[in-house]
Amino acid sequence: MRGELSKSRYMKGIQCPKMLWMDEYMPQLATPSDASTQIENGKTVGELARAYFGNYALVPWSANHSAMAEETARLMEEGTECIAEASFLADGLFCSVDILRKTEEGYDLVEVKSTTKVEVEHLEDVGFQYHVLVNSGIPIDHIFVMHINNTYVRHGELDLQGLFVMEDCTETAKERSAAVPARVKEIRECLCSDEEPVRDIDKYCEKPYECAYINYCRRHVPTPSVFDISNFSKKYEFYHKGIVTFQDIVEKKAHLSEKQRMQVETTYYQRPDHIDRKKIRKFLDTLTYPIYHLDFETYNKPIPEYDGTWPYEQIPFQYSLHIEQEDGSLEHREFLAEAGMDPRREIAEHLVHDIPDDVCVLAYNMSFERGRLKELAGMYPDLAEHLMKIHDNIRDLIIPFRRQDYYAEAMKGRSSIKAVLPALYPGDPALDYHNLEGVHRGDEASAAFLNLINLSPEEAEKTRENLLKYCCLDTYAMVKVLGKLRNVAGEDM
Repeated sequence: MRGELSKSRYMKGIQCPKMLWMDEYMPQLATPSDASTQIENGKTVGELARAYFGNYALVPWSANHSAMAEETARLMEEGTECIAEASFLADGLFCSVDILRKTEEGYDLVEVKSTTKVEVEHLEDVGFQYHVLVNSGIPIDHIFVMHINNTYVRHGELDLQGLFVMEDCTETAKERSAAVPARVKEIRECLCSDEEPVRDIDKYCEKPYECAYINYCRRHVPTPSVFDISNFSKKYEFYHKGIVTFQDIVEKKAHLSEKQRMQVETTYYQRPDHIDRKKIRKFLDTLTYPIYHLDFETYNKPIPEYDGTWPYEQIPFQYSLHIEQEDGSLEHREFLAEAGMDPRREIAEHLVHDIPDDVCVLAYNMSFERGRLKELAGMYPDLAEHLMKIHDNIRDLIIPFRRQDYYAEAMKGRSSIKAVLPALYPGDPALDYHNLEGVHRGDEASAAFLNLINLSPEEAEKTRENLLKYCCLDTYAMVKVLGKLRNVAGEDM
């Protein structure tokens, strides 16, 4: 209901009251975003954490928040030691506490997060909860944020005491709670107005979370602008100084990094592609044939599934391999694990079978592939020597683009393969990730693979086909990018 402020609405409101106003009055202007993985991670971690203290009673969710508060009161009157989703409603403010634990002095409030550390917004979160509970007459002993321990390694059954860290945030949460009444007043005044709030854009548009209305609120900003500069941390600082367009930047000689200046001036002066043939040739000289173009797909989960894994470890489940000979001929190999099983041993064995230990391997942003190979080598001593030789022989195709030895305006200051490929081959439908079905990005590949166990055989087969096509394009894209480098360096085959 409009008059009630839940914890999630309050958190939105303190980031920017206009965000909450937009939700109420103009929700159709929100830009859709996919936060399903984070939501699922939070749900999984929250449900698991309930057993940390042993037995507990769960307050079922209901759209009727008063009913949830009444059920919580009943459980507390019965002396229940541990209540999950304990709910409270005071002065039109509502919150559900992840875990409310009875102590000798009162209760401990425990907020569960799927992150590996306490963030500033978590402190605002528990500060709001503390305010609501105190105003509900609940004596609070300690306030904890429970989060994932990223040093935990699973061996056998999950050890919840090892998996989670309990961080005492009592004093900080109490300090944050002092600001709640004034903030609630500001939020409610904003929501009571039928007129759209006047509020300029600033860092709060993106932190701690990107606002769904950011494009709407930036509609007055011309393109290109400081907001189009890649990896630019001072964009709002420049904006508020009146340095907004690329023309402003050039005319006012605003300070940028060398790479950022390349982006701005290439666009502003409509310069042709920047190509440093000498540096590109030097890079190409580091490669030997045959070249094994390699790309992994991985998933990561907050709760480690298998022995020897840790929270959020990248688990490789798929790879694509294009083997390029000096005459330009190609051979393609691939691997995609079966769903619901630990894929690591099988993928390691396939890698050793498909890649000799003395060949040139090419990856795009090689630190990722090297990391996975090193982890697999650590898991399987019998394969370690071969896997580490593959690791040691990897070269990185991103280097000429990260250094801007080759830079085109269409790259927009970025060096990822999804920025470089369409810049080098504009309009080529065979190289357009948007033309793929079902899977277009790495995060979609991870989600699709994890969802295979929920699909019918026919649906799973189609999804596997989509995964193979996506990963195949990643390494074929590398072949094409390398071919373009050879071409501009004067090394046509």
